[in-house]
Amino acid sequence: MLKVENLHASIGDKQILKGINLTVKAGEVHAIMGPNGSGKSTLASVLAGNEKFTVTEGSVEFEGENLLELNIEKRSRKGLFLGFQYPVEIPGVTMANFMKLAVNEQRKSRGLEPLSAGEYLRMMKEKSAIVELDSKLTARAVNEGFSGGEKKKNEIFQMAMLEPKLAILDETDSGLDIDALRIVATGVTRLKTSENATVVITHYQRLLDYIVPDYVHVLYKGRIIYTGDKSLALKLEKEGYDWLINDYKEE
Repeated sequence: MLKVENLHASIGDKQILKGINLTVKAGEVHAIMGPNGSGKSTLASVLAGNEKFTVTEGSVEFEGENLLELNIEKRSRKGLFLGFQYPVEIPGVTMANFMKLAVNEQRKSRGLEPLSAGEYLRMMKEKSAIVELDSKLTARAVNEGFSGGEKKKNEIFQMAMLEPKLAILDETDSGLDIDALRIVATGVTRLKTSENATVVITHYQRLLDYIVPDYVHVLYKGRIIYTGDKSLALKLEKEGYDWLINDYKEE
């Protein structure tokens, strides 16, 4: 589904990604961990198409197509979803109207008819239940006045509504209390199918108690320097990163 080869990216004169290699297949969950400043959020932004970053070398294929040639809108239409670490507010636009437009645009790109009002309301009710999102929030402006937990629930609600092929979740657990974390993570797990894939970027093993990864990657100084199974996250929680990065020699 996703194949990243020797990906280099910079912002201004500062190189951040220095040769990322990553392959994600349908049905898989990948976790990316690493110390602050390693390039985790940059990787998410580059894959999503954030124009602030410049790709200087390497390639990215998504569903067999050159992802780097597509703008943000086209990447979304192809089924790529980015869950933000800090979801933005959109004053004056209700959640219900925002998601109806997004869902029907996504359906249009797939050659499907737009949902009727009744179909959309049923879908919204079903998907909001996955993350225990208060129905009153869908009548309010997008994320405006939402708590941190509500914003993160809203991100996963949007993911549920759009049914992406590949979801990239950038520190979804940031700022969540244990109950909100459980709800959000359980929602992500319930949305997993054999046809989609998820890349979870996180600092903490606690999220991976709920979202069980097939692979855990350690990103350090712009490169993935180690890959293991879910037990790697437990070891990192207990021992930190020193045992890995002390032996790392930057090229």
